[in-house]
Amino acid sequence: MLARVGNYLCGDDQPLLLIAGPCVLQTRELAMQIGETLAQLNDRPDVNVVFKASFDKANRTSLSAKRGPGMEAGLRLLEAVGADSGLPVTTDIHLPEQAAPAAEVCELLQIPAFLARQTDLLVAAANTGRSVNVKKGQFMAPTDMRYVIDKLNGSFPDSQTDAAADPNAADGKPGRVLVCERGTFFGYGRLVNDMQSIPIMRSLGAPVVFDATHSVQQPGGLGGATGGNREMVEPLARAAVAIGCDALFFETHPEPETSPSDGANMIFLDQFIGLVDRLLQVRETVESL
Repeated sequence: MLARVGNYLCGDDQPLLLIAGPCVLQTRELAMQIGETLAQLNDRPDVNVVFKASFDKANRTSLSAKRGPGMEAGLRLLEAVGADSGLPVTTDIHLPEQAAPAAEVCELLQIPAFLARQTDLLVAAANTGRSVNVKKGQFMAPTDMRYVIDKLNGSFPDSQTDAAADPNAADGKPGRVLVCERGTFFGYGRLVNDMQSIPIMRSLGAPVVFDATHSVQQPGGLGGATGGNREMVEPLARAAVAIGCDALFFETHPEPETSPSDGANMIFLDQFIGLVDRLLQVRETVESL
């Protein structure tokens, strides 16, 4: 089971895919700094890195929350980061009309969790031919992601008409769908991770990403903003690696407290490489068993 992301393969017997970057684009200097650090990680053979940042954080708690530079300026900045770092880039899209412009820059399109069931958005993303990473809704069972996968695979330009075909490896070719675990609502203001969802979603035929930083969010925990607990990021990421995730998602920033979004659950940039080193040790140990 494999999926293609740019020049990378993600899935069985492949290096760990890392999707990482700031939550939202801020300045060019900051994006380049983070991209440079992530490019250092990409030099090692056991990991493939994709730079992620949002040009618009549309799913904000309050009307006054900062959202980002917008699509046009944001895509130009993502393009510059990709050219400077050599990394493929990804970003969230929230509307069907954003899919085609984003696909001109991004090797991977990301669908936010609250929008995982939005058929028009999924179809528009797949119509671009780019690979798509869909975050499982906090309100969804992992088995329900089969319908998300079906929507995407039925909408790629060269999709098979046979709905019974293997959804992610038709004719033995790598697929273009990733699905992402990022926590499930547990009452008000808290998320929990059911690690069973990782092998369950893998059984649907798509490689699985574990979003370690959004999994520790506390929705509405800061009143008009989302809180979080970054101390739990590494333990959860270790568990996800141990159970067999194919990719990890992190938000990282040199000064998380200055980020307009998700600062409470982001990893400090100067600690990120050490964190990845430890997670790769876990993966090596598990794979040796």
